[in-house]
Amino acid sequence: MKLVFASSNINKIKEIQLLVSSKLEILSLNDIGCYEEIPETADTIEGNAILKANYVTQKYGYNCFADDSGLEVEILNGEPGVFSARYAGEPKNDNNNINKLLLNLKNETNRKANFKTVICLNLYENQNFFTGIINGEIIEEKIGSNGFGYDSIFVADGYNKTFAELSIEEKSKISHRGIAVKQLVEFLDRNFGL
Repeated sequence: MKLVFASSNINKIKEIQLLVSSKLEILSLNDIGCYEEIPETADTIEGNAILKANYVTQKYGYNCFADDSGLEVEILNGEPGVFSARYAGEPKNDNNNINKLLLNLKNETNRKANFKTVICLNLYENQNFFTGIINGEIIEEKIGSNGFGYDSIFVADGYNKTFAELSIEEKSKISHRGIAVKQLVEFLDRNFGL
């Protein structure tokens, strides 16, 4: 079975490919000739996942899944949340986003946060959702060079390393995206033997 993953983010695609069955061929947006930036104008993480999946299904006719993720910081009432990728404004820049977040958390003792991913799957005219959440905290300075986004300042509960210190294999086993993708994989296996 072929499924389009509505992303051109090479890091995300690598994480996903590690988790899915070899019977499932994952196509990126580039693989289907979609080079435009899909609008992410919803005010929720779920809403953006729906927008992206529907865009590919309606415009290109493929079975597709899309994810949207965000970092939700408790003391900041869930910020940056749906705006995680553009927290510091345009253009998207991981370092600027991290610097803004660390500045907003300066002098805060409550540094609890979670990463949340929602996957929207459009498959044979049905829509299904899978959600992954991992709790942790924001540390005070960047550590590690792996990963992307806020990985270098996020330590998951029960761990003593940031996501950016973990290998892609280690991270994909415990991450919010990994949790949601495992649910997707179980659904495809249960219903389609994949």
